[in-house]
Amino acid sequence: MRKTETKKITSIGGSALIEGIMMRGPKKNTVAVRTGDDIYTEDVNIKFLTESSKFWKLPFIRGVSGMIDSMRLSYKSLMISADKAMEAAEEEDKKEKAESEEPADTAENTEVKAEEKEEPKKEEKGVMMKVLMIISSLIGVALAVLLFFFLPTWIFGLLGMAFPALNGGDEGIAFWQSVIEGLLKIAIFISYILIVSMTPDMKRVFQYHGAEHKTIFCYERELELTPENVMKQSRFHPRCGTSFILLMLLVGIIIGLFIPKGLFLRPLIKILLLPITMGIGYELIKFCGKHDNILTRIIAAPGLWAQRVTTKEPDEKMCEVAIKAIESVIPEDGSDIVKNGCC
Repeated sequence: MRKTETKKITSIGGSALIEGIMMRGPKKNTVAVRTGDDIYTEDVNIKFLTESSKFWKLPFIRGVSGMIDSMRLSYKSLMISADKAMEAAEEEDKKEKAESEEPADTAENTEVKAEEKEEPKKEEKGVMMKVLMIISSLIGVALAVLLFFFLPTWIFGLLGMAFPALNGGDEGIAFWQSVIEGLLKIAIFISYILIVSMTPDMKRVFQYHGAEHKTIFCYERELELTPENVMKQSRFHPRCGTSFILLMLLVGIIIGLFIPKGLFLRPLIKILLLPITMGIGYELIKFCGKHDNILTRIIAAPGLWAQRVTTKEPDEKMCEVAIKAIESVIPEDGSDIVKNGCC
């Protein structure tokens, strides 16, 4: 769906979680998680960098602070959703076991069985979950650095051995090295998303991602927030995090033109220049969110295409979760409205 079909643009955004969605508004952030027939909601409070100093609100700088704040908020929200989803799954397992087991002969036997099946305390499970999340995050960061910074440079080095002309020192070679490395990063990113999307759990996360986009579009079109209205909307949104990542990868191609060669030197410099890449990518995504013209459509096109992989069509129950989340963060004073009269 084209952005011109909306009647306003909101600053409200969100992210998909495990069996839930986090919506971020101008005044509060709320997590909504499906727990069986019910929907659990919880407000998430963190102190954003932009609240501590005006410096973090400066153009290009706000891209870095926005990324850091988003990662902190997403991590805390993910912990909540994982905890609630796990509790819901355990309750479902208990019900299934209770229905399948034969009733005990005596009250004494029932008490003994209950003691034998006593589970670890909730606090202990929470600590274990946090430890696992921290380990997973560290492994994820290390893997991202390896795949997106070192691997493309290493592959280009192998190509240079096969095609000696690529080892030249002129500007043309620098251009092709940056382009080839950039295309390799995009290919790695898309391939990774395609692989993980094949797992049932990630497919559901991508469905919730689609529900998040559809609900924001429904709100921007000023339609009643019902599952029926939400389901009719597009799941491709120009201000999605997927678009931001793709823009960063494309901006990285331009920045790569000015970075010297070297199997270790080049990736390390790229890591150091990551804040600049974030800043430029953030400004581009904000520009696309506020304007609708040929230029912004060209800039947003790669990200919208990639969302065909990172979003899936949700069901009505998922849309109910998204509605619950966004209704909680919509401010009464309209402070979330970035622009009116977009159609």
